[in-house]
Amino acid sequence: MKKAIIYTIIILSSIVQSAKAQNPYEQCEDTCNHVHGIDLSHYQGDVFWETVGENTRMAYVYLKATEGGDRIDEKFERNIELAHRHGLKVGSYHFFRPRTELRKQLENFMSQCLPGEQDLIPMIDVETTGNLPTDEFCDSLFTFLKMIEQTYRQKPLLYTFRNFYNKHLVGKVDAYKLMIAFYTDEEPVLADERDITMWQYTGKGRIVGVNGYIDKSRFLGRHGLREIRYKH
Repeated sequence: MKKAIIYTIIILSSIVQSAKAQNPYEQCEDTCNHVHGIDLSHYQGDVFWETVGENTRMAYVYLKATEGGDRIDEKFERNIELAHRHGLKVGSYHFFRPRTELRKQLENFMSQCLPGEQDLIPMIDVETTGNLPTDEFCDSLFTFLKMIEQTYRQKPLLYTFRNFYNKHLVGKVDAYKLMIAFYTDEEPVLADERDITMWQYTGKGRIVGVNGYIDKSRFLGRHGLREIRYKH
């Protein structure tokens, strides 16, 4: 009888553990003490912000505002209004196109990223060189970053993938805080070993209130939310 009871307990424990492992909504933020957040665009469709707001593990959200010289994310206006309403700290980001006229990109971003609506510093999403040589790409990027800084009176957060940084940006953006995308279980280390403020650790996260996959990030080391707060 005792053996049967022990065997039953083992089986039940195994079932519980298996259910937890298969739960797509139980991820890193459920098992650690880091400050976590998400980023969203129109790809996630209509988000149930009331439900997201109830998930206290999500402290912040970056919303795609614009891309290049004329693209405006179709869900941005709805997302920023409802994210604020349900208690998240909100920032806006621009997808940078190196070959597109910089003034047009700035004006496009300014039309959506309104200072009065920002809790977090602007973020510039850098994922492509536009087939430019690295030097020309960097000239375009650095000029744009300075334009953003002059406009918003604070340096933007720079988002990019680890491999992209290692190939094109090593030692060139030390003045900017970084969010590095690197989808493994190990924290990213850059070729120049410089400090990383935030780590986007998955592009296939799940969260109640959002259909489909979602990008999730967290702060590294002793970094925290106060470092990226928008200075009004």
